[in-house]
Amino acid sequence: MTMWTKPVGIIGTGSFVPDNIVTNADLEKIVDTNDQWIRERTGIEERRVAPEGMNASDMATEAAKRALDAAGLKAEDIDCIILATLTGDMSVPSTACLVQANLGATNAAAFDLGAACSGFVYGLITAGSYVNNYFFKNVLVIGVEVMSRVLNWKDRSTCILFGDGAGAAVVSSVPEGYGMLGMDMGANGASGMAICIPSSGTAMVPNDKRIEEGLTYVHMDGAEVYKFAVKIMGRTVLNALEKAGLQLEDLDRFIPHQANTRIIDSAAHRLKMPAEKVFVNLPKYGNTSAASVAIALDEAVRSGFVERDHTVAFSGFGAGLTWAGLVMKWY
Repeated sequence: MTMWTKPVGIIGTGSFVPDNIVTNADLEKIVDTNDQWIRERTGIEERRVAPEGMNASDMATEAAKRALDAAGLKAEDIDCIILATLTGDMSVPSTACLVQANLGATNAAAFDLGAACSGFVYGLITAGSYVNNYFFKNVLVIGVEVMSRVLNWKDRSTCILFGDGAGAAVVSSVPEGYGMLGMDMGANGASGMAICIPSSGTAMVPNDKRIEEGLTYVHMDGAEVYKFAVKIMGRTVLNALEKAGLQLEDLDRFIPHQANTRIIDSAAHRLKMPAEKVFVNLPKYGNTSAASVAIALDEAVRSGFVERDHTVAFSGFGAGLTWAGLVMKWY
């Protein structure tokens, strides 16, 4: 059983992270925190921070090139670029259009997708729908963030959590029996302000006063988000499995959003997935938001953690509040 009328899957992945590493020890020098506290509560040991002059479009372009190489495609073969981010280069033009220009993907439509940390999984499902309906043949899905530029580095509750990076995947037709099997997407806008950047749009236009007050940085109700995440991370995969007509025992691998080890452990327990079947790179990169699942997927594939015939589940949750789950047979 599948929700798709034709087999649609991922034929190539890629990722990119900046060279600059910021460790927990480095953070101890600028904010009132310590390595042990961060590790015990989040599982994060270090994160990457993009240097000045490196923007979301730059990282996304590098990740996209690697995904295209892995897929054996040229930029001109791409029909659509879906780029998930909350830290794009600017509001207009979209970062997806900037990446299109960088790649020379002259045949591609391009647009940004705003679902925060759920964005890459949202993008995969959207791309799959396009290909499934014969609207596009090859869709490039990118998740990218420069979270370091929207953090208040004096706020220890948020600056310890996030990092920068990009990941990409090419969605296309795959042989019968492989590809996307079941998906789940949702949102709870009533709790949307639990994670927000208050002064980041036209409702509260950024100015010197608002910058000084910290309103142009990420604000998060940590307790509220944690409760939401623990509840939804596993449930969205269960929903996707049900739609695919599969059981928990059918799952071979789990690639969750990399936000917090306790949240990942909780979801894995609910899905009855032992640690050796759950991919975790959170200690190295922190929470890279829309890039999180994308980077994890690429590393999982390139390391051999995910192989052909594996049934793989993806799960994301984030600001909005949004969530998404996807189950696929890896080709």
